[in-house]
Amino acid sequence: MRVDRVAVRERGAAASLAPVELTILMPCLDEAETLGACVRKAMDYLARSGIEGEVLVADNGSTDGSQAIAERLGARVVPVAERGYGAALIAGIDAARGRFVIMGDSDDSYDFAALDPFVAKLREGWQLVMGNRFRGGIRPGAMPPLHRYLGNPVLSTVGRVFFGSPVGDFHCGLRGFDRAAVLGLDLRAPGMEFASEMVVKATVQGLRIAEVPTTLSKDGRSRPPHLRSWRDGWRHLRFLLVFCPRWLFLYPGALLFLAGLAAMALLLPGPARVAGVTFDVHTLLYAAGAVVMGFQAVQFWTFARLHGAQQGVVPASPALELVLARFGLERALLAAGALVLLGLGLGAGTVAIWGAERFGPLPGTGAMRLAIASVTAMLLGLQLAFGAFFVAVLGMMRSR
Repeated sequence: MRVDRVAVRERGAAASLAPVELTILMPCLDEAETLGACVRKAMDYLARSGIEGEVLVADNGSTDGSQAIAERLGARVVPVAERGYGAALIAGIDAARGRFVIMGDSDDSYDFAALDPFVAKLREGWQLVMGNRFRGGIRPGAMPPLHRYLGNPVLSTVGRVFFGSPVGDFHCGLRGFDRAAVLGLDLRAPGMEFASEMVVKATVQGLRIAEVPTTLSKDGRSRPPHLRSWRDGWRHLRFLLVFCPRWLFLYPGALLFLAGLAAMALLLPGPARVAGVTFDVHTLLYAAGAVVMGFQAVQFWTFARLHGAQQGVVPASPALELVLARFGLERALLAAGALVLLGLGLGAGTVAIWGAERFGPLPGTGAMRLAIASVTAMLLGLQLAFGAFFVAVLGMMRSR
């Protein structure tokens, strides 16, 4: 009988792409020194545990032969043109055949032979299973003191406070997840901040999250790691702030606005003495600036929440949308007009005081107090009007 070699190859390719239970995913960029050890451990784990799975290497443009090493040991290699830790992992998750995915760095710092706790949690129904290096153990030389005592604890604490996440180690590189659930998160960050994005979006969207202890060993490379402490730390913090605009804009802005308003109310009638210190018109001017800047920050929070929800970057806020729907453009413009008229009226009072002095030098600070209040009211009115129109534009964009 004549063998149809094309048909055989097609059946083999189809079998190699059939769904499996577990994909062990490794991002790679010039990891020839350590990739082989990682792939061997992962392949041995699949053989020992009897799990139907695959080892997948998302290669980010290696030039040291990493791809050949992975393929020779039985791993599947997916080339990823866009550079970046997150970009490699996003492509790897897209290409994975497993119902579950366990990802880990290919620098031999994580033990791919010890994945049973992750698999057990995933089978129980947890959708994201994070490793926790602080609970599992950090071996000598495995993590720089800057990361161990400052970077990771601070950023993980910020993440827990901002988002209410249960994760104690936001940046552990060894983590497992339900592939379909994570694809639903629409992860986008191409760089190291991908690690934070996954945890934050999983928390915000209500995925079931668990942690298991994991051990971090010193990586086996002779070259420095790709990670850059201050640059990548800032990228993580920047992501946390941008993804949580209430901490970036709303809380600081509201605090600034209310503090400035209270100071203005205290100082508009005249100087005030507090704890032996006299505050006068100069402090009033700074208080007015705080009111304007705080109001602007709160407006930016509104814009960020609306636009972020439209783009899928942050979840929608039904409460904010209800308030905006009830307030509306027309009511906002009426309030803005009232503020501008108030400012003009206070300005007229200032001119009247000046006229009483025959438009010469003004004694005292009464006119200056009115002038500051006048300018503040008009600035707030214009900001409110422009902001209301911008919110209306965002609403039209959402409708389309």
